[in-house]
Amino acid sequence: MTGETRYRALFLGAGPQMHCGVGQFTRLLQETIEKLEPGTSATLTLTRKEGIFAEIWRAVGSAQSVVCNFPIVAWKRVMFAPLVAMAIARLRRRKVILIQHEWRGLHWLRRITYMPALVLADVIVMFSPLVRQELADDPLLGWTARKSMLAPLPPNIEAPIGIQDSKLRHRLIAAKGDGRLLIGHFGSIYPGKQPNALLEIGAILKQRGLKPLIVYVGSFIRGVDKVEEEFHVRARELDIADDVIVSGFVASDHEVFGVFSEIDVFCYPLDEGLTARRSSILTCVQSGRPLIVAGPVLPEEFDHHPRFKELISRGAIVLVARGSDNEAFADRIAAVIKRPPIPLPFDFDGWWKDVADAVRAQIPMLAPETARDSAGRTPPAGT
Repeated sequence: MTGETRYRALFLGAGPQMHCGVGQFTRLLQETIEKLEPGTSATLTLTRKEGIFAEIWRAVGSAQSVVCNFPIVAWKRVMFAPLVAMAIARLRRRKVILIQHEWRGLHWLRRITYMPALVLADVIVMFSPLVRQELADDPLLGWTARKSMLAPLPPNIEAPIGIQDSKLRHRLIAAKGDGRLLIGHFGSIYPGKQPNALLEIGAILKQRGLKPLIVYVGSFIRGVDKVEEEFHVRARELDIADDVIVSGFVASDHEVFGVFSEIDVFCYPLDEGLTARRSSILTCVQSGRPLIVAGPVLPEEFDHHPRFKELISRGAIVLVARGSDNEAFADRIAAVIKRPPIPLPFDFDGWWKDVADAVRAQIPMLAPETARDSAGRTPPAGT
């Protein structure tokens, strides 16, 4: 090791102005580790204007390891700089810890951009046994799965105290007054979540006279797929175009949970089944509304995640056998809306401590002579 090492870990981030799930996860993880071990981590901000080579070199040299949640922003505005930082870390013999949320579910063009990160990583933190198996089955990069370890994923969003009113919430209140059944879906809308399958479930419920209104709290992702166009075409084909609301981006957590307060049930007919990496599922569960989702592919999917498993065992998450038709999902929706609410306390900080402990276990300890400054104090964290 060369250079002055002041921190156990250097987190790569894109700054607070980048509002996305990837950036939010990195920020919360670093903040939680700082609470557990003050002064042992720092953040390197990489944007189109910040993070020149010399800055990256110095920052990497100040830490024992580099932690990268790649790509550091969901919109891929900053992709090259994190790879440079990881390469410098390997060159300077710092440990590279990569956080990998998906694999086969990524578009093949996106998987290509992840390849250098997987190769450069010393440890790959993953959240789902299914995703780890997908990586292991990759004919080119399957060997990198041997560097992986599983960690329990927490939700990015904590249910706030109090809610915020919005035009959408008032629209939902009026719909409930008209006897509508409000079915929620939270998060980015993309093919992996099978948004069109939920449209088909809504059409079945409409035929049964239950007057569904499907509320997508989120927006369509930008990509090469014609997801949004095909979604609206399918809604018209099913004659439920007027029974669908897409909120678009909702900036405030208070506003999000204001909308959630009017939802009757959430539904995710995931083709891949439920996996332990679904943070949006965990956000919805905090609303106290029942959530229906396709069951997992692997029986051991939640063995590393006791908190997630408890949500299922207590009925907050209701599983439908994977491969079931849309009629089965409609049946389950009709059944759960008749049951009384299930009170379920949610220890948000405890969920984050779990993942922080798992990542901390992979971060090298500071050498005794660098753990404290000349006055015997732990150096403060930098940015």
